[in-house]
Amino acid sequence: MSLSWLDTWLTEHTDDLIAVRRQLHAHPELSFGENETTALLAAKLRQAGLDPQILPSGTGLTCEVGTGTRRVGFRGDLDALPLRDLKDVPYRSTVDGVCHACGHDAHATIALGVALALANAPELPGRVRLIFQPAEEAMPGGAAAALRAGAADDLERVFALHCDPRLECGKVGLLAGPITAAADSVEVTLRGPGGHTARPHLTVDLVDALARIVVGVPGLLSRQVDPRDGLSLVWAAIGAGIAHNTIPERGQLRGTVRVLRRDAWDGAEKLVRGLIEQVVAPTGAEIEVHYQRGVPPVVNDSGCIELLRAGVTAALGAEGVTRTEQSLGAEDFGWYSDYAPIALARLGTAIEGRQLDLHQGSFDIDERALAIGVRAMVHTLLAALTA
Repeated sequence: MSLSWLDTWLTEHTDDLIAVRRQLHAHPELSFGENETTALLAAKLRQAGLDPQILPSGTGLTCEVGTGTRRVGFRGDLDALPLRDLKDVPYRSTVDGVCHACGHDAHATIALGVALALANAPELPGRVRLIFQPAEEAMPGGAAAALRAGAADDLERVFALHCDPRLECGKVGLLAGPITAAADSVEVTLRGPGGHTARPHLTVDLVDALARIVVGVPGLLSRQVDPRDGLSLVWAAIGAGIAHNTIPERGQLRGTVRVLRRDAWDGAEKLVRGLIEQVVAPTGAEIEVHYQRGVPPVVNDSGCIELLRAGVTAALGAEGVTRTEQSLGAEDFGWYSDYAPIALARLGTAIEGRQLDLHQGSFDIDERALAIGVRAMVHTLLAALTA
């Protein structure tokens, strides 16, 4: 598909996209505090003659381009992370302890670029709704609030991109089916009378009980669920006691539960709670389990993936498409599948010669990926409107 108007727009405005991304990177804001980010994006959209609508949460916005009854959506997220920016670059974060370490500045800029480019199209075969979503990094995520406000109402399909610092710039990674996992948090608190390590039989040995949970529950889980569900329980923090010869009165565990399939996620809380209680019961410890459901898995619709494949191929050539892998990382984009078929693609942002990872203060992108992302998504969204 030849879109000469898109080529012209990108030639004239790629530097502008880079400038917007750098401004966002230098002024990061945490979840539901994306006030300056929202104001900047809204102003850019209004300057182009568009009509952005601020979400009821006060941060984030939606904006439609085009006319007609058919509608498809593209989501970009806005929030940064509570991390120090470790880079020595002109656009380094000016906010101490806050950094765009997950690429949301790039996602927001690409969504802005898609809106502005489409606003310059000679005609569109329908409407594209850009969703600038706040608080993706929050638990359980800002998607739920945006969706309650109608962000995905009447959309036939919704697409998203996520920066991938391990993928070569110029490539877009695609995968049908589960691509990211559901993520829940679990906290276990055990209590007992305490005692002396010389007389464990006269008290409740909480350290032993905690160890039983750490070792036993993940193993039991692996025999209670289909291995293809990808259910994983990993303990990340454990604490009990202060002395070598004193059995403590309190102990605690914290961890995460991750699942690749939606139906398995729906049953995960009951299963995990039950197994923890079963393992602890013989020890006599009092138990309290706090289980917080987070976000569902992102399960890419096969039809949406084929539209992405067609769009990326038209935009970048067949060599621009590559396969990506499943991740047990979490993404609140999964909530959008309750409203429409969805697909999340991975956008190559690797910087040659540097090993970078998400959620690190050193994270950065090859800024050529901004124009690549705009080009790929404009082609994809137009393909979706004419499918």
